[in-house]
Amino acid sequence: MQKLLILLTMTIFLLFNNFSSSAIAAQTNHGAELFGVHCAGCHINGGNIIRRGKNLKKPALEKYGMDTIEAVTDIITNGKNNMSAYKDRLTTPEIQEVAAYVLEQAEIGWR
Repeated sequence: MQKLLILLTMTIFLLFNNFSSSAIAAQTNHGAELFGVHCAGCHINGGNIIRRGKNLKKPALEKYGMDTIEAVTDIITNGKNNMSAYKDRLTTPEIQEVAAYVLEQAEIGWR
């Protein structure tokens, strides 16, 4: 009986773990898609065609305090200076997906 319980627990864990990994991958892909539609016009490959120094690369994000999910989500939602607000164009979950994508890409050098 104990072996059966262990086997059942492991099976549930593996199923949940697989589902979670797939969900995270799908979310990242959707964030990439949203970024491509709404952000890449100004921020292609993490750059910035308006203000070059204020790009989405890791050093700039750290320098300007934009290296957290909260900070990136806030600027996408409300905009700042030349950056437009997207709260009327994207849902809160979509904004979070884009923010997660931006931080993920910054970590790997926008490859």
